[in-house]
Amino acid sequence: MAEGSARSIRIAAETGSTNADLLNALRSGERVPEGEWLVTDRQTAGRGRQGREWFDGAGNFMGSTVVRPGPGDPPAHTLALVAGLALHEAATPLSGDPSRLRLKWPNDLMLGEAKVAGILLEREGDAVVLGIGVNLAKAPEVPGRKTMAFAELGPAPDRDLFARDLAIALDRELERWRTYGLEAILRRWQAAAFGIGTKLSVHEPDGTVRQGAFDGLDDNGSLQLRLGDGSVRTIHAGDVMLAKET
Repeated sequence: MAEGSARSIRIAAETGSTNADLLNALRSGERVPEGEWLVTDRQTAGRGRQGREWFDGAGNFMGSTVVRPGPGDPPAHTLALVAGLALHEAATPLSGDPSRLRLKWPNDLMLGEAKVAGILLEREGDAVVLGIGVNLAKAPEVPGRKTMAFAELGPAPDRDLFARDLAIALDRELERWRTYGLEAILRRWQAAAFGIGTKLSVHEPDGTVRQGAFDGLDDNGSLQLRLGDGSVRTIHAGDVMLAKET
C-alpha cells in the first residue's frame, strides 16, 4: 500500500473497472473512506463517458476514488471541475510546455489539441465515485480525435509517483471546494481551460449538434456556448470537441 498525502492508494494487478469495483463496494454497504484510491495495472472492462470503452494501456494511470459531498458543499456535479483542476496540477510537470496543457469541458485534459486524460463521475447514494484515466505511457487511437501520451515527450512518467501527486492534488482541491465554494473553483478552472472564443462543436444528448465559441461557465459550472447569431446557449451535458477535431 503506497501512501498519497494522508490517504491510501491500493494497487490491483488487474480488475474489470476501478469505478465499478468502488460502486459495488458502496452498494454492498462497505464503508469506503473518502480519499482512498483504487489503482490498477490492467483494466479489462473500463468505461468512459457516455459508455465508451476506457483504454487499457500498460503503464497508464487508471484509478478511482470516492468523494462524499456534505450538505454544506457545492453541488456534486461540480466535482468534475475539482477533479480537472487536480489533474491539471498533477500533470503540469509532465507537459513540457505548461501553456499547452488545457482543460476542456466537461471532463477532458488536453495537450495542445490532443486528449491526454479523462474523468468519469458516477453517483451512488450519498457518494460520488470519481474515475480518472491518464495516458502516461500509451494513447488509444480514437477515430476522428487526436490523442497522445506523455511518453511522447520523453521517458514515460512513473505511474505510482503520478498516483501520489494526483491524490495530494485532489485532497487540496477538495479542501478549497469546501472552504471557498464554487465561485473560486469556477474562476480557477476557466484560467486553466481553453480561452474564451475557442471554437467548439457540441453534440447534445438529444443528437443535436451545435457549433459555437466557448463563452465561459455559468454560476453552476455549465458550459456557455456563443452561437453564430450572438446568442448564448447553456450546455448542461454533451460531448464537446474542439472545432478542429470535427
